[in-house]
Amino acid sequence: MKREIEFFTVSLFLGLFTVAGFAQQKLAQSGFQFLSVVSDARGAAMADAMTSLESGSSSLFFNPAGMTGLNGVMDVTGSTNKWIADITHNTFSFEVNPAKGRYGVVGFSFQYVDYGDFYGTIVDPSSPQGYDDLGIYKLTAYAVGIGYAKQLTEQFSVGGQVKLVHQDLGNSIIPLVSGNDTTEQTASNKMSPLAFDFGTQFKTGIKSLVFGMSVRNFSSQVQYVNEGFQAPLAFTLGISMNVLDLAGELPFNQSLLMSVDASHYTDHPEEVKAGLDYRMFDMLSLRLGYSSTSAVNDEGNGLSYGVGLSKFGVTVDYAYTPFGDFGNVQRITVRFSM
Repeated sequence: MKREIEFFTVSLFLGLFTVAGFAQQKLAQSGFQFLSVVSDARGAAMADAMTSLESGSSSLFFNPAGMTGLNGVMDVTGSTNKWIADITHNTFSFEVNPAKGRYGVVGFSFQYVDYGDFYGTIVDPSSPQGYDDLGIYKLTAYAVGIGYAKQLTEQFSVGGQVKLVHQDLGNSIIPLVSGNDTTEQTASNKMSPLAFDFGTQFKTGIKSLVFGMSVRNFSSQVQYVNEGFQAPLAFTLGISMNVLDLAGELPFNQSLLMSVDASHYTDHPEEVKAGLDYRMFDMLSLRLGYSSTSAVNDEGNGLSYGVGLSKFGVTVDYAYTPFGDFGNVQRITVRFSM
């Protein structure tokens, strides 16, 4: 059984990335981009290099298989992300571990975006200012998901999640021209497709070395009027290890977790992400991350920073990311586990 699962893991890795390698890349041709924004402060501080890590219920935003690392009976997280352009991303996740994982673990996730207020206008040549004011309107976007993960052996875990993704971009006034006549049609820019995430994690047995794989935001194509697109599909391979395992006996309780992810996207170039998490006395964490895409696109210097404090089952994480001309992005996550 063990050999079969190991063979299945390797085959799944190779198969998915063969498909990814031949997938047609359509730059800027995906929608629901809020699904790609990382709001979890630990994940953001480590540049989203989380595919091979266990992160409780927050794993639903990276790799559902990571939920199997929960040792207690429940894990709850809430995050707020002060994104660019005064946009706020909020996430919530919850995981329960009945029967100590014998039947797997179940998790729930929620993402919500507050874009703020927008002023609507429409072209009107007869108006003195050349347009009519349609008043203030709000855009809405959210995703609600339910996930399941199971540790099949001591080394191999699998997980998946299905999400209802909703986005309302308001209404559009579309001119319909027929000969010399022009009429108008109102189109509703509202969609609610399903999206799927799934992944695996494999503990090699070599010290703390772990491999991970995830596929995120797999969906069917949706269409606003004449433009068709999918959710931001991403294929990711990850590897992580506590590198202090190689140092032998240490003077006090500490660890240095290093994680590296390589991602293939259908809407922008490939990306390499790396993160470090230095932890002391199971209480204080200092974090650093690097994203190749952010560095190349001059979105800051590609680096992100963070700190975390844990005590009595409560963890507070903070992340800071320089974002170049867009300013700085700050994220806060509060976690409770028992």
